[in-house]
Amino acid sequence: MNLVKLFNQLRKQYGSQSWWPVVGHNSLFEISIGAILTQNTTWTNVEKAIKCLLDADLMSPQAISTCASGKLQKCIRSSGYYKQKTKKLKIFSKWLIKKYKGNLRFFLKKSLTTAREELLSLWGIGPETADSILLYAGKKPIFVIDAYTKRLCKKYCVEFKTYNEYQQFFETNLRAGVLGWTKTKLYNEFHALIVRWGKGRGYN
Repeated sequence: MNLVKLFNQLRKQYGSQSWWPVVGHNSLFEISIGAILTQNTTWTNVEKAIKCLLDADLMSPQAISTCASGKLQKCIRSSGYYKQKTKKLKIFSKWLIKKYKGNLRFFLKKSLTTAREELLSLWGIGPETADSILLYAGKKPIFVIDAYTKRLCKKYCVEFKTYNEYQQFFETNLRAGVLGWTKTKLYNEFHALIVRWGKGRGYN
């Protein structure tokens, strides 16, 4: 499985993905909310939830932390597991307010390792969600592993037992990068292309 060759093939087939897609002006926070909501659902369902949050003026840590849970659940219902996700959004928002005055930029100034550990300490934030926030909002060089990535690897008879093993495989084999690409830009575009590939095959 030649990852550099595969990256070039996917880019030729699908073109530039320009991820993460955002709708509102508070892009860093919206990316983070999207990363939490996209767990166990399709991006189409997440877009509906994000649009509802924007229309209801709930796309800020202050608004989410003070919003009645029932109202928030109704708004994000399309993303599935809406009760659990409401709890996750509130915990994330309250943490951001308490420790960083609601400003995600303050948090993202931390080192990759420190920031990742802190995100993973929050209830409901797993490796995929944390890494999506760090890569797409924080522009930090970390490769996101999701179900699409594992399916693509399986197609090439590459399988591992843990998230970290998949991540290490990608980061190790892409260490040299692609000519003219930084790690962050490469990881961003490659993961987005893998998602595009997975959607094209009808995977959820």
